[in-house]
Amino acid sequence: MSTGITTRAADSIGTAHEAATTGIDEINSDLMACAQLPLTRAKTLPQAAYTSEEYFQFERANTLATGWMCVAHVSQIKAPGSYVALDLLSEPLMVVRQSDMSIRVLSRICPHRAADIMHECFENPREGTTKRFSCPYHAWSFELDGKLRAAPEMQASDNFSISDWGLSPFRSEVWEGFVFVNLNGSAPALAEQYAELQEVIGPWNVAELEVAIKLDWECEFNWKVMIENWMESYHHMGAHHDTLQRTMPARTTWTEAEKPGFIHCHLPFNPKAVQEVQDELASGAEPRGFKLIPNLSVDQQLEWGLFLGFPCFLFLTMRDRVLWYRLFPISANRCRVETMTLITKENFAHDNIDELLSSETRMLSDFHSQDMQVNTAVQRGLASSKSVRGRLCVLEEPVWLIQRYLAARVQGVYPTRAALKGVERSQQESAQC
Repeated sequence: MSTGITTRAADSIGTAHEAATTGIDEINSDLMACAQLPLTRAKTLPQAAYTSEEYFQFERANTLATGWMCVAHVSQIKAPGSYVALDLLSEPLMVVRQSDMSIRVLSRICPHRAADIMHECFENPREGTTKRFSCPYHAWSFELDGKLRAAPEMQASDNFSISDWGLSPFRSEVWEGFVFVNLNGSAPALAEQYAELQEVIGPWNVAELEVAIKLDWECEFNWKVMIENWMESYHHMGAHHDTLQRTMPARTTWTEAEKPGFIHCHLPFNPKAVQEVQDELASGAEPRGFKLIPNLSVDQQLEWGLFLGFPCFLFLTMRDRVLWYRLFPISANRCRVETMTLITKENFAHDNIDELLSSETRMLSDFHSQDMQVNTAVQRGLASSKSVRGRLCVLEEPVWLIQRYLAARVQGVYPTRAALKGVERSQQESAQC
């Protein structure tokens, strides 16, 4: 990716003792300089990129609203009339399954007097099934597709036509079972942005999986702190030293070369875990955890696949499940995260499914609590006058790639595809042997 920033400019990034910049232009200049650095000299972004509310509002308009944001999975809205209500970047939305089984994303703002028809104050369920929607303020009602059905006593208003006053739609697409919305309508088609990603995750047949576990997290940290932590595995040896580090050591994880639409990281099992999986497959023994996702290759079962679809689609593939994080950026210092586990439908017929879901929920909660703790600590540190500009380890390559994505979006473009680098080429050649 060409940022137009020279190497000399990249080397001039402020020292640890310089105050963090606060203006949008200054932050963006620093961001683009960071993105121009080679990985071996990569640095962290300025504090203000994570703490400035002014800069968050810039990102909201320039990076988040211009991209595809994942808002639901089809298993959450199975039947006609089923819906999920949510708030995304201050927009009240609802994802609705139509009578013809298509899916639409509609605004919840009544066109009459601008009431949010599903505001929390009305105590409406955030998920459910309905035949139509109604505004509690003046009882205007709407069809599942948003068309106005009835507007009481409006017949005396001149030139008023019911057909002109429906709920506004947002541009949306369903991709691999996930529902995405593009708030400003300018993003490239998902089939274009995620074409290569679709090939990679295709064997998991995610559209046929179902959400089985959902945990909610109110987070006191910036959305970028979340996606950076999600993507880098260097912290296995710290935050997850007693869990992931034992099975997927940080030093053996690796990241594929830069792509325009997403980042793909590989978390291979250690030799002991590899042997356990191979022995299990050879013996036909019942796997621990959920029933395996069918038709995965042995190689696909011997690692976790970690993905970030820009700007903040967080996704992880495992041999028996898929993890999905629904991320809601709220402000410079806050976001909300829902961590979800998707499994095959066959699991729900298992005799001990309730017990299994209970134990796996506890495991998921304990595991992700470690991430939430360190993320909260990072945000606290970023607000300190003693916070310094850190150096990135090469194992934090995804953080550097995120910087390059953010810098590209500042310029209204996307990262360019990189040539295969040595580590990725050797991994691919090894897989082909």
